[in-house]
Amino acid sequence: MAISHELKKAIVELPQKEKDKLLLRLISKDKNLVQRFEFELIEHGDTIQLRRDDIKKRILKVAQMTHDTPGWMMMDMRSFMGDITQHVKITKDKYGEIELMIYLFLTFFEHQSPLLKVHNSRSDTCAEYIAKKTEALLKKLAKFNPDYYIDFERDMQRLLEYVHTHCPKNYAHTMGIPKSWP
Repeated sequence: MAISHELKKAIVELPQKEKDKLLLRLISKDKNLVQRFEFELIEHGDTIQLRRDDIKKRILKVAQMTHDTPGWMMMDMRSFMGDITQHVKITKDKYGEIELMIYLFLTFFEHQSPLLKVHNSRSDTCAEYIAKKTEALLKKLAKFNPDYYIDFERDMQRLLEYVHTHCPKNYAHTMGIPKSWP
């Protein structure tokens, strides 16, 4: 809903104390905005690596658990993708987004390789999910500053190798996902 010019002017003319109260009430209604302000104003952006490390620890813990099917494993990966998206909304950490996405898939491939080795009806949805997310990751990398490619090259190469030798290989071929990067 657009704010009229008259209302904007009236709000600007409010006493500072009244504006502060209104601002605090409005901010408290938006969870993402509260977290972003905590990150920027209280943590001064200094906790970005701690936040990444926390997500990595949780990914590793879940990846090491026994998963009965690729479907259950995919649900965990999707949940972590949500955590990564939330991390980026709060911190604006594009580098961390790429780093965490690569880490997520490599960790699951390394710890759940038997479930991801063969493409079958049970692994099909997970295979498609991994291939689509790998494709999205490659698009994000293409938009990223090439000076940082060296940071991701080794791990991205390993991820592409997994994608082309495990259950997502048919989807990777169909989608034209390269076998090497950059």
